[in-house]
Amino acid sequence: MRRYSVFAIAREAMRQHNGWDRAWASPEPKSHYDVIIVGAGGHGLATAYYLGKNFGFKNVAIIEKGWLGGGNTGRNTTIIRSNYLQDPSAAIYEKARSLYETLSQDLNYNIMFSPRGVMMLAQTESEIRGYRRTEYANTLQGVETRFIGPNEVKRLVPIMNIHGPRYPVLGALWQPRAGTARHDAVAWGYARACSDMGMDVIQNCEVTGIESVGGQVSAVVTTKGTIGTKKLAMVVAGHSGHLANMAGFRLPVESVALQAMVSEPIKPAIDVVVMANTVHGYLSQSDKGEMVIGGGADHFNNYTQRGSWMHIEETTRALVETFPMLSRLKMLRQWGGIVDMTGDRSPIISKTPLGNTFINCGWGTGGFKSIPGSGWAMAELIAKGEPGPLAQAFSLDRFREGRFIDESVAAGVAH
Repeated sequence: MRRYSVFAIAREAMRQHNGWDRAWASPEPKSHYDVIIVGAGGHGLATAYYLGKNFGFKNVAIIEKGWLGGGNTGRNTTIIRSNYLQDPSAAIYEKARSLYETLSQDLNYNIMFSPRGVMMLAQTESEIRGYRRTEYANTLQGVETRFIGPNEVKRLVPIMNIHGPRYPVLGALWQPRAGTARHDAVAWGYARACSDMGMDVIQNCEVTGIESVGGQVSAVVTTKGTIGTKKLAMVVAGHSGHLANMAGFRLPVESVALQAMVSEPIKPAIDVVVMANTVHGYLSQSDKGEMVIGGGADHFNNYTQRGSWMHIEETTRALVETFPMLSRLKMLRQWGGIVDMTGDRSPIISKTPLGNTFINCGWGTGGFKSIPGSGWAMAELIAKGEPGPLAQAFSLDRFREGRFIDESVAAGVAH
């Protein structure tokens, strides 16, 4: 694979850009692999990349039933932060955030990481107490976070109305090294690097069955034939329960749609990410000038990738109160992503009842920000057969043993 550089761009410009190679190959599946990863979204591709980079695995297939990055990786609001309360959560999200900082250089692909800062607004007295608690916990965890007052909030985001009639802004939890990245570029960069290692990225290949011998996985049945494997990794987000049923076990997850939308593009108006958890809306501005707006998850289980009018109205009403200028904008498009929710709103990175089969799911609404850390931890689990320090607390056993990692309340919001 040729490296991308300013010199390569100049050279190709001289010959009408006819010399570029395909970013990644599109091979037909082989009969057998050392590892098959089901799901070519950010988490699956990151798992494959770190399997190759950290442990030397090369005979790996990443199977995707649709197109690469066509699930939640391409359907999110790109927020990256690590200011979670519980120690296991802060550790894996901070690992991901730190990997994001150098990911463009590592992959030789510009993921457009922008450490613009993320603030989580405190609009009630209870939120102030909760965020102060998180600030102290993050200090002990080595996560750079601080609580700021309303005047500094206004200085950082001049377009914000901090004297809202229902929920005035009383302060915010501020993480200056958090930010955003280009979601598609993250998937494309990982795919390109995996392909360069000799791994097979196989698109339009749906898994329809899982075969086992003596309690160990032996093959996956797909629309492109049966493919043998020594190890199997399931990384399919909202479809995790469906795939687990094929393997003969159940997961403590529910699938729901999460809403998002973008406005028409405008001139730069906000250069940080703002999350308003009391009214459940969050906002940032993309490089193209669009206001990227997110809201809550549906209150009912579903597999739709459309938004619902209830949440569109609820989110825009709340954000217009805090950002009055939004009332004059037109919406460009809106959509939903299928997220998998656990009871404690924390992920599962674990061995499964089927031997040599591993599961990575349950990221709920926080999947994009965790991609590098998730892939790092999952790769270690697959390579060694046992979880490393990052993944150890997120096993399936915690639900049976009552070792919950409760982020649904502790972090103030599940995002």
